[in-house]
Amino acid sequence: MIDGIIIILFIIAAVAVGFDIIQLLPNSVLETVSNVEALRLVSATFAGILGLALGLVAQGTYRRLEKQIRETPIEIILTRAVGLAMGLLLANLMLAPIFLFPIPAQLSAIKPITAILGSLMFGFLGVSLADTHGRTFLRLINRNSIESILMAEGTLQPAATKIVDTSCIIDGRIGELLHTGFVEGQILIPQFVLQELQQLADASNDQKRVRGRRGLDLLNKMQESFPERIVIHPADYEDIATVDSKLIRFTQEINGILVTNDYNLSKVANLQKVSILNINDLARAIRPIYLPGDSLELKILKQGKEAAQGVGYLEDGTMVVVEEGQEYVGGELRVVVTSALQTSAGKMIFAKPQASVMV
Repeated sequence: MIDGIIIILFIIAAVAVGFDIIQLLPNSVLETVSNVEALRLVSATFAGILGLALGLVAQGTYRRLEKQIRETPIEIILTRAVGLAMGLLLANLMLAPIFLFPIPAQLSAIKPITAILGSLMFGFLGVSLADTHGRTFLRLINRNSIESILMAEGTLQPAATKIVDTSCIIDGRIGELLHTGFVEGQILIPQFVLQELQQLADASNDQKRVRGRRGLDLLNKMQESFPERIVIHPADYEDIATVDSKLIRFTQEINGILVTNDYNLSKVANLQKVSILNINDLARAIRPIYLPGDSLELKILKQGKEAAQGVGYLEDGTMVVVEEGQEYVGGELRVVVTSALQTSAGKMIFAKPQASVMV
């Protein structure tokens, strides 16, 4: 629709110009023309053809500009608009005194030329500064402005709410994940999960009672550490008997993610298209590549800090300290992993030559 309107407007404007441009011809030329109206029609026709060509060019330019604007993030458009407005305002404030100076009539064109050049220069400067410092400007206005804008346009997705089940609370590792920041978003504890913990804590079976009390203690600690993130939700379903089925139903209703250690619950939830975070799967994913007793081929690159030690590296850069490996520096040998050390700075593997282990 808009494409046709652009082309038609250019054709109409060109035809009007072509029809009236004959009036600009000198009278001496017009007197030699036998049929002025025919000349107007010919001129309007050629102008219409030229207008069609210009309309097609303008339509293509409009489409490219529209596509670029659609692909440009909204915060960039906003900051550029603000930068352009501030640049033009600054240009007018700085150029206003110049217009008060008396200028000879012969140089009267200096004022509009200066205004145009000054506006272009300061406008471009404002847009450039907006591209460089736009996000900082938005954050000064509102700390959450950038995140809100990115969420509104779909570039940034909000963190999904996590629903924690009984097994995960009793396990306790969810608290460590919260402290390290690997789990984001709101943490919901449904009321029926809290009731199940209370029933376990009041059970006659000693083992169940210990597990229930442990879960309540860990939940209290998490709520003290993260009072704004841990929320007890009053949801319950009288028509559903089991806690696992309630958890799946609740997670589906709020479009959240179920955090659990229960293998069977994970399988059932996956069958019902419910997003799952299984802490046991996470633990397996980040376990050391090599466990004690595993063997590997290693090139000893240098001596270790301690006597008789040799040092080599795995492909991912992990340091391997080989006891009794000093004599193998520069060569390769098969070693057996004896232990692994994992810290926040990385991991380190300790090993011995396979020949010395077999002896």
